[in-house]
Amino acid sequence: MTDTADVTRKDRKPVIAFCLFDFANSAFTTIVVTFVFATYFATGIAADPTTGAAQWSFAMAVAGIGIAVLSPIFGAVADQTGRRKPWLIVFSVICVTTTALLWFARPTPEDVPWALAFAVISTIGFEMGMLFYNALLPTVSTPATLGRVSGLAWGVGYVGGLISLAIALFGFVLVDQPPFGLDKSQAENVRATSLLVAIWFTIFAAPLFFFIKEPESSGIPATMAVRQGLKQLATSLRNARNHRNIFRYLIAGMIYSDAVSTIFAMGGVYAGVTFGMETADIIMLGISLNVTAGLGAIAGGWLDDRLGSKPTIVISLIALIVTAALVMAAQDKTLFWIAALAMSTFFGPVQAASRTLMARLSPPSMRGEMFGLFALSGKVTSFLGPAAVGWVTLATGSFRLGMSTTILFLIAGLLLLRGVKEETAREVSLNA
Repeated sequence: MTDTADVTRKDRKPVIAFCLFDFANSAFTTIVVTFVFATYFATGIAADPTTGAAQWSFAMAVAGIGIAVLSPIFGAVADQTGRRKPWLIVFSVICVTTTALLWFARPTPEDVPWALAFAVISTIGFEMGMLFYNALLPTVSTPATLGRVSGLAWGVGYVGGLISLAIALFGFVLVDQPPFGLDKSQAENVRATSLLVAIWFTIFAAPLFFFIKEPESSGIPATMAVRQGLKQLATSLRNARNHRNIFRYLIAGMIYSDAVSTIFAMGGVYAGVTFGMETADIIMLGISLNVTAGLGAIAGGWLDDRLGSKPTIVISLIALIVTAALVMAAQDKTLFWIAALAMSTFFGPVQAASRTLMARLSPPSMRGEMFGLFALSGKVTSFLGPAAVGWVTLATGSFRLGMSTTILFLIAGLLLLRGVKEETAREVSLNA
């Protein structure tokens, strides 16, 4: 089977397995990183919420540095060996295991080092796994269906995040009598959500390893693969001018993705600070945003295959700029809700089409390396968006103006993207 194997009726299992992996790992980002465990750490483990927020931010920065260093190296190594699944297994096991260990993070400042250490390791495992997962996309689709499969997987991932979050919230966090005799006074009902994520991830990720096949290994020993991979990476970076189109895209994606990530990550804080929304309302907002983002991802995949990845990203970025401006200008909570839901519809298409465009632009023999650089570009400046928001907020005393800086990032990314040339599906097929 080649990277561009035909997807026929009998090949639906690999596509379903690919989508289920997104369904599986979305529980981690939704429960651990965004809504449940991160909040529990800041308000329940740390000495005080302010200190906890700062400690969590620093931990995520450390994880980002680790990902930035490891991503291009392992991407190049994967290209040398010709295998992605073994690495995906390794990093998935790391993520699942360390996530489960968060169960032992008791509500006491004494457990801050434990919680942060395993949060960092699990985040690195998750993101490194995504590198190899993304590089499998061409294996389960044809050039003509890359966008459809990518968008479907992203949409299914949002569904997984929603369902797992609903189970965590209404089955463990918000119940008067937690199941399994969990002690609420020791936050065991909240800590148990990390075990839920570990089990969820394991069950729904498993089909990928059974139903997606790769070419045989090149037989290169691991140590030699590391040396050759590093050499390949150094050569790729030195000769960046030979891949100007890809690197221009990486820079553009780095900028607009930073804006999208900042808006999504800080949206709940913005709703609470600007409109005084309570925690329950913010959770409902988060669930609603995930629904519209998931639907948008699926619709964006359809648009991607018909218009191309770049036009899909351009349309989505323009829509994000307009709707983000409405969100920042909204003075009424109802208008804010409407604008926020409209804006989130275009999160999915931007993210899914960005992954597809990377697959379409990358030479088949360099996909692992290019996705490594893709992951690197998404992390190397990930601090800029939040930093800009914080600096402007402090300077002006207005969180609304601070969040408005994300619009500038979206515009800058859009302008840079204009110079990227997208190959047609037929050209990619011929090159493959």
